[in-house]
Amino acid sequence: MSTDTAVLDWMLDSDPALRWRVERDLLGAPPEVWAATRARVATEGFGARLLAEQDADGQWAGGAYFPGDAEFDHPDERDEGGQPYTATTWSLNALREWGVDADALAGTAELLAANSRWEYEDLPYWGGEVDCCINAFTLANGAWLGADVSGIAQWFLEHRMADGGWNCDWVEGSTRSSFHSTLNTLDGLLYNEGATGGSDALREARHAGEEYLLERRLLRKQSTGELVAPWVARFAYPFRWKYSALHAADYFRAAALHDDTPPDPRLAEAVELIRASRTPEGTWLQGYRHPGRVWFEIDAAPGEPSKWLTFHAMRVLDWWDGAAAGTRGSASPGD
Repeated sequence: MSTDTAVLDWMLDSDPALRWRVERDLLGAPPEVWAATRARVATEGFGARLLAEQDADGQWAGGAYFPGDAEFDHPDERDEGGQPYTATTWSLNALREWGVDADALAGTAELLAANSRWEYEDLPYWGGEVDCCINAFTLANGAWLGADVSGIAQWFLEHRMADGGWNCDWVEGSTRSSFHSTLNTLDGLLYNEGATGGSDALREARHAGEEYLLERRLLRKQSTGELVAPWVARFAYPFRWKYSALHAADYFRAAALHDDTPPDPRLAEAVELIRASRTPEGTWLQGYRHPGRVWFEIDAAPGEPSKWLTFHAMRVLDWWDGAAAGTRGSASPGD
């Protein structure tokens, strides 16, 4: 058995939330095969477990971005010094990313409109707030669930930095874009565009944000050419809010397939960094875990082979190498 075959079999032996993606994007299984697996996400495994945690008011953990029991002046020791990941936005992110059909959350958009408010100034949920990353998550989740998030889409046009990207610290006076904020914004804009068609203005903003990262080869400071920070080469799943070369390359794969364009050659260094991170066994290791409370763990402990990271890395390499060989992959934005 070849290394790749063994690794594929290892990834197939997983929760439906991952298995259907492996079937579709790495094995090229026919739609009736991977769609049947995807349909199971809402009724078994990770998806079913997380759906069962939803509150009667439509929220998770009693809050929009933070659990209802969060004490900002006295952090909960269960959060291990990090952001808790149990509240509504994080739960919706996970369910959407796992491929749960919006029909499994029928009525959730309306319940959140009626019952959920942001911890920031008690703003209404589907109106967004002031943080780029939070608004990007909400833009994608709203497009998925059929909520009116057109106001958030417009917000991104009004809050672009002069250099083409975004920064959550704009409220603190920052005038330079952030790798983290820009990538999260691009993820949200691309998903929204795939779900709703977007607009010319939003597409132009998305492409400008992509250019911000491409000019830096996804890795480097434009001013000095130095690596922007060690975190660009440290991979962890779930991606959460944090930037990495793998998270970014995975986005650019989805964007290129959506736009029907070839890979940008400026991705080459990031792609080779990803390739070099592969173990002799053909897997990628979990680099760390984001500290913070979760409903349950879905991937390997730090230092162990990660099925999710291996999937994302192999998918990026298959796309990159396939484009060089004249073949193309397929996926929907956000998948």
